Parts: sequence; structure tokens; C-alpha cells
Amino acid sequence: MTDASKDEQARQLLAVYDDQLRGTSESADVPTSMDGPVIRVEYPSRGFVSYRSLDGLDSAEIDALIARQRDFFAAKGQAVEWKLRGHDKPADLPERLRAAGFEPEEQETVLVAESADIVERLRGRESVDGVTIRLAGDRADFERIAAMESTVWNENWSWLADDLARRHATGLTDIYVAEADGEVVSAAWAVYKKGTEFTGLWGGSTLADWRGKGIYKALVAVRAARAAELGHKYLHVDASDDSSPILQRLGFLAVTTTTPYVHTPS
Repeated sequence: MTDASKDEQARQLLAVYDDQLRGTSESADVPTSMDGPVIRVEYPSRGFVSYRSLDGLDSAEIDALIARQRDFFAAKGQAVEWKLRGHDKPADLPERLRAAGFEPEEQETVLVAESADIVERLRGRESVDGVTIRLAGDRADFERIAAMESTVWNENWSWLADDLARRHATGLTDIYVAEADGEVVSAAWAVYKKGTEFTGLWGGSTLADWRGKGIYKALVAVRAARAAELGHKYLHVDASDDSSPILQRLGFLAVTTTTPYVHTPS
């Protein structure tokens, strides 16, 4: 594929991403409220702001909109995340968010691919010698995954067990665990976005001693195959700097970036 054709494909994928994954699809199965073009998502831990476009608002209206989201969640004693994409307008939106007291967290790359393409590229890579990949489905599995993540990140990720249990209960998430000699060495999950053609790929952290053995690719292959089987045309990842190059080598295209801007009340 030439650079020009790759750029054109990336533009087409970005248009589909904006159309299907912005706004209401980001807030399924959780309490929400509307404020003009934005959807306020009320997660138990912190708020989340989603929108498709701020077109039609002047500078003063945008500043007021940002301040209202900050103040809405501050009144509840909660932090709030404004998820900024790299192609969002106006161009000075990052400065406006900072001026309202929002601080940026780590930027990630938004990657999109067609499920069938990834299935073909990873054919035969769905397994790793000495490792069993299976669906996780009970509380014990979720707690073991949370313990593995705590080891990987050297932080307390015990909260993840509750999050995975909630996701599993919706019927819209498949959670995969990779085990070796009874030990959880990696885990990843696929989130089927209701009302869209997208499956989101999340997780994939792997214990240090098990990296470089193909487990991450196998988890991508298994989830891509399941997504294609369910009729989900596209795969989507918010990728860290570590996983982005791997996924791009597998055929994912970078379509934009995403940066969480977070306000935490004092």
C-alpha cells in the first residue's frame, strides 16, 4: 500500500470512527445527561465528557461549556475527564481546557483496522507454546487478572476486578486470560460497542518474564476473530507508545490521538 493510499484509508477510518464512536456510543449502560453538544457520563469513580463536534459554538460558548462540566462534577465531589482527540476543533481547545483547570494525562494513539484484515494477517498466531488462552467468566478470574495487573504496573489495581465483573455482566465484553502453569501471565478484553460496527480492544498487559513470546499478538488474533464472527467490521484501540508500533506493524492505522484532560476538585 502506498503512503497516499494509506493516508486516504486512514481518513476514511477516522470518518467512521467519528460517526460511530463519538457521543452516545461512549456512554452505553451508564447514567448520562446532556448539555448542548456534550454528553456527561456519570461513572462511579469520575465523570467523563463526550461529544462529536463543537461546531457552531463561539469562543465564549465553548469556555462556558467547559466550565459547566467542571462545575457539575465538582459539585458532586468528583473529578471529570474531557477526552480530547487530536483533530478536535477549535485548535486552541487544549489551552481553553488548561485555563479552566483541566490537566492533560498521557496521550495515546487512536488505531483502527478492519477485523477481517487483522484475522488474515494473524492467521496461525492465535496460540503460544506453553500458554493457554481462554475466556474468563467468574470473580476468581477477575481477581487474578487484577493481581497480575498490579504486578505489571506496581500499583494497586484491585479495583479492576469490580470493573471486569461489571463489564462481563453487560454481555458486551469478552475477557480473555492467558495462563502458564496455572499463573495468569496476561489478559485482554474485547468490548462490543452497541449500535456500531466496532469492537474495542483493551488490556494486553503481560508479566515481564513472558513478554516477547507472542502472547500479545495471540490475544489480538483471538479477539479479532471473535469480532469478525460477530459481524463487527472494525477494531479500535487507544494505544500507548509501547503497543502502538506493534499494532501498526500488524496492520492497524493511526487515525488521530486522544488525550484525557482531567479536572480534580480541591
